[in-house]
Amino acid sequence: MPAESKCESEFLILRATKAIKLEWRSIATTTFLAQRALHEPKAPYPPEGHYTPQRGQYKMKLEEDIKNAVEVMRQGGVILYPTDTIWGIGCDATNEEAVARVYRIKQREDSKAMICLVDSDARLQRYVRDVPEVAWDVMEMATKPTTVILDNAVNLAPNLIAEDGSIGMRITREAFSKELCYRFQKPIVSTSANISGEPAAQNYRDIAPEILEAVDYVCFTRRQEHQPHQPSSIIKIKPNGEIKIIR
Repeated sequence: MPAESKCESEFLILRATKAIKLEWRSIATTTFLAQRALHEPKAPYPPEGHYTPQRGQYKMKLEEDIKNAVEVMRQGGVILYPTDTIWGIGCDATNEEAVARVYRIKQREDSKAMICLVDSDARLQRYVRDVPEVAWDVMEMATKPTTVILDNAVNLAPNLIAEDGSIGMRITREAFSKELCYRFQKPIVSTSANISGEPAAQNYRDIAPEILEAVDYVCFTRRQEHQPHQPSSIIKIKPNGEIKIIR
């Protein structure tokens, strides 16, 4: 056989052998990956209210959750929802019957006023007449959620306002509760999700069954969360600017 033909034949044999090895390597790799996938535990489907970029699930669930909660409150219902502090029982702060129901759920005297959440400075001013300048300074400089008790409450359910005419208000900066307040367009009652005198529920899993069964809607957002949360600071501010730290 001529030398050139022999070299060409050897080259063709070598290339064919290499192609076969690559094909076997590809098959072996595919088989290995398939076998490993069978034995590895699959990641659970994301719980409701959690973000998955490939599905855009968090946005969809958040919007649906807020829509449902708003609708329930507009009809005079009571909800359970995550706030900027602990989980809270909420309702329309302008609805006297809804507020009375929250007192009954908590087994609490209505002489003990409850806190309201709002989404902005402008919203707060619609429900408190003549907010002292120092109150804005306190809320702006606060490094943790801070409730301010202010005199001259207006446009709220009468049984929500304290005997001295004051109301506890907090501007929430937490994403869910802020959006909820914005969509509702009114203050929302925010009182701890527990029977009066019992420990407050820091997370959804801490809420007693009797509380869960007593409300009309339980928000899905942040149900899977399990981390420590604390109630807000509470500061009473008089019209003359006098400040008293309650908690």
